[in-house]
Amino acid sequence: MAAILLDLDGVLHVSGEPIPGAAEAVAELRRQGHRLRFVTNNTTRSRATLAEELRGHGIELDDSELQTTAAAAARALVGKRVFALVMTALVDDLEGIELVGEGAEAVLLGGADETEETGRVFSYMNLARAFGELELGAELYCLHKNRWWQTSRGPLLDSGAFVAGLEYASGVEATVLGKPSAAYFEAALEALDAEPPLTWMVGDDLERDIAGAQRFGLKTVLLRTGKFRPDTLERSTIVPDAVLSSIANLPEWLDGIASP
Repeated sequence: MAAILLDLDGVLHVSGEPIPGAAEAVAELRRQGHRLRFVTNNTTRSRATLAEELRGHGIELDDSELQTTAAAAARALVGKRVFALVMTALVDDLEGIELVGEGAEAVLLGGADETEETGRVFSYMNLARAFGELELGAELYCLHKNRWWQTSRGPLLDSGAFVAGLEYASGVEATVLGKPSAAYFEAALEALDAEPPLTWMVGDDLERDIAGAQRFGLKTVLLRTGKFRPDTLERSTIVPDAVLSSIANLPEWLDGIASP
């Protein structure tokens, strides 16, 4: 049986609306004996909240099966003084990090969401303060560097634009803690005690999910849901191992390739 990494946004739901057949597909994957880990670049809600939302959609999982970028930040920045531009809901997950308003050793940027909090977190004054800390020698980290994400209203600008702006202004390159970083995929495989060639990454993002996983040696399935765009796939040099209509098709497809 395989180890499978499942993205959340665009794979299991879009803007909190479940993708048809997602809960049934996850249940069938478990019934088939596959080891699952849920991996997300979501930076707007705590791990406990995300897990509870998935359970509300009929998807059974333990909180420990869900891997978040905040947990990756807590590991990477433990003990450091950090100036963090993140959503309030994420603060409790940054355990072991000293959050400061000045004199930081690191600047950490989270992601955007669909509420007005995004405008407050990534205000000009906050970004200018982050720039000032970088000028004084702080390192730059981001939970992800996504350019946009898919919502029920259509594509929305994500915080990768702010990360790129700080990189440009300061000359400091950001360390990405979530997908597509190798460290993030390594942590997921370690949790499953899995080897890259025997592990599937299932996602809707050609760059963050598919290319990132391929660089780490995983096999990949791209789904035609969420932020999937046919023209992007046609133009890209990134070639997934498979392209499926949705996660609802995944159990049957995996069962088919496993059959002699």
